[in-house]
Amino acid sequence: MGSIIDGKAISTALYEEMRQEVEQFDKQYGRRPGLTVIIVGEDPASQVYVRNKEINARKVGLVSEVIRMPEETTQDELLEVIARLNADTAVDGILVQLPVPRHIDKDTVIAAVAPDKDVDGFFGMKSGFTMKQGYVAPCTPRACIHLIKTTGEAIEGKHALVVGRGELVGKPVATLLLNENATVTIAHSRTRNLGEIARTADIIIAAVGRPNIITGDMVKPGAILIDVGINRGVDGKLCGDIDFASAAEKAGWITPVPGGVGPMTIAMLIRNTLDCYLGHVS
Repeated sequence: MGSIIDGKAISTALYEEMRQEVEQFDKQYGRRPGLTVIIVGEDPASQVYVRNKEINARKVGLVSEVIRMPEETTQDELLEVIARLNADTAVDGILVQLPVPRHIDKDTVIAAVAPDKDVDGFFGMKSGFTMKQGYVAPCTPRACIHLIKTTGEAIEGKHALVVGRGELVGKPVATLLLNENATVTIAHSRTRNLGEIARTADIIIAAVGRPNIITGDMVKPGAILIDVGINRGVDGKLCGDIDFASAAEKAGWITPVPGGVGPMTIAMLIRNTLDCYLGHVS
């Protein structure tokens, strides 16, 4: 049975480390890092995500603000708020909670956030497989790398399989793995012989959004399995892209769903905010 990579426990320890950092920053630089989250509309899931971000930001001592804007907010009105925050030296990180209403162009809004305050890490990713130096990485991909490193296993030289080619997780996490000197294969829902490829992988990151696309017979003994998927099974329960029960029998380490990558994603948002802050004060 593989060891569980407990994202909840790991994130709790990380929050305490960051809380101590923030205390030191306040003494050294005379102010605390500031994070502002903008949410437009009343999407229920977004409301939950934003509330969790606010709670955890305050837990580590950030100056945290949530700007709630009505559904009928125009794109120009939203851009005006972003421009004001870009100019505010007390704000180190800006996050626009997605999705935004249909009448607002997501890409225009994302591009409006100052690159040095982009705690979502969108600006840091160039087209292709490189990261812009000096900018933060996207939160979920960064969380995946952090969780792998908690196993104590080196990433360098390993064969890493990323299942999923999305712009938010698949491609960025492949880039981060390459930066760690892994040999990276990207697969997806249409990949032929996925099982054959998976059985050669020392690390599998599943982020395709299809329940149980990775099963135990596809896992190399001792592999590290990171499950980014959040799905509803036929029984209505949350499940990942990896069949946990069968895969855990073969894996060396495995993340659960829920309780794996999810808690770490918000922790990495806070980490990104601290990194942006350091870029501003140093």
